[in-house]
Amino acid sequence: MSNTERDPRRWLILIVLCLSTLVLTIDSQVLTVAIPALIRDLGANAQDIQWITDAYILTLAGLLLTAGSLSDRYGRRRVMIIGLVLFGLASLGATYTTSPLQLIGCRALMGVGSALILPSTLSILITVFDDEERRKATSVWSSVVMVGLIGGPILGGTLVTSFGWGSVFLVNVPVAILAIITALALMPESKAPARKADPVGAVLSVIGLATLVWAIIELPVTGLSHPATLISFGAAVVTLVAFAVWETRTASPMVPLALYRNRDFSGGSFALVLTQIGLAGLVLVLTQYLQFVLGYSPTKAGTVLVPMAVATILTNLLGATLGQKIGNRTMTAVGLAVAAAGFGLLASLSPDSGFGIVVAALAVFGAGAGLAQPAAVAALMGAVPEEHAGVGSAANDTMQQAGSALGVAILGSLLAATYTSGMPATAPAQARASIGEALSLSDAGIAHAAREAFTAGMTVTCGTTAVLVLAAAVLARFVMRGRAPAAAPEPEKTATQA
Repeated sequence: MSNTERDPRRWLILIVLCLSTLVLTIDSQVLTVAIPALIRDLGANAQDIQWITDAYILTLAGLLLTAGSLSDRYGRRRVMIIGLVLFGLASLGATYTTSPLQLIGCRALMGVGSALILPSTLSILITVFDDEERRKATSVWSSVVMVGLIGGPILGGTLVTSFGWGSVFLVNVPVAILAIITALALMPESKAPARKADPVGAVLSVIGLATLVWAIIELPVTGLSHPATLISFGAAVVTLVAFAVWETRTASPMVPLALYRNRDFSGGSFALVLTQIGLAGLVLVLTQYLQFVLGYSPTKAGTVLVPMAVATILTNLLGATLGQKIGNRTMTAVGLAVAAAGFGLLASLSPDSGFGIVVAALAVFGAGAGLAQPAAVAALMGAVPEEHAGVGSAANDTMQQAGSALGVAILGSLLAATYTSGMPATAPAQARASIGEALSLSDAGIAHAAREAFTAGMTVTCGTTAVLVLAAAVLARFVMRGRAPAAAPEPEKTATQA
């Protein structure tokens, strides 16, 4: 897109995209603060908590590719608004649930709504902003996401304390309404060349991911040698292999696999996936550590996350500027290495760690994320042709959401197994299964053992996450291309336009 073709409303359109993404960001953050309340009030166990998270992630990840194709065919604004309506209604239903199963169902519907929203945001950003402005727009979009990370935990903590856990879902409704009104008022409709839907690919991807995550969640309970676990893993492998084969042979694949031949797209995407696996597990662990182990209120637990978000916003803009000069590859690798150091600090926390060390560890992670994200997103989205904007955006979103599901499943299972093995064999079964149950027994000895066991589990989980993020840094360094992304082509582009 040349400068003369720039849409004069592009920055207003960016506001709509930011609002639409903001509602999803706020939802993910306020839910994490509400986890302990859900355990107490709904009687949710560890697996319930995982499925309250994974039901959303699985429907989102499974439907993103189809939603991206639908947005290209029928209009990105139209599909996004439908998603916002569905997300808002499902959030309203979640507010009044009375059992973990009902809440899991509402979360699954919220995932469907999110799947309709997400592909439109980055795909519209690609088509509206040219190469020169895209990095700046991406940085603004990422910073608004961080605003959700700042406001989400504080808002969630205040709502849980004052009005109960149901209010953390109710807050989505007015944000969704505002995003819908703004989209109708400011955003023009945007379509790309039509692509046929791939229902076979959609079904195979949903079944494969759901079966895989189900097997991983059940692994600590049943063991690897249990027939049900082996069957689940086998079915997941067969289904996902069938999905890959189908996508290479069908005339209209849901996933444009040719995108992964581009080193910037594949390197940036896989690096973000590894990071997302670690981040999803971290959020699950950290909120329980702050409230159950350190005894923080929901509000105080939310404020601990503020420095992380602030550090991310500040370094986000710095990362976008430096990325122009030293290239996406170096900036992504450096940022991920800093984030890995933050996870390493979190692995060193103890049951009596002070507020300062927790904040410092999260700030280091936030700084690393702020440096890496603009460069990684700019690299992979810059590699997507405009005609594949919706599906290309959805392909990246799908991998990251699948990473979130696997992160919750793998690291959540690792935490649960480590916690259970660290509890005394004489402790009641419910106390060995959940720290929330252990603390509810009002037994000082069991409570002390539970806090020690949970912290040991967090050490293992965060240490594993540090390795994953460091692997992502290495991947970015050796897979992504090293050229500076935008500075070099500008003189040639100007000459061509002239």
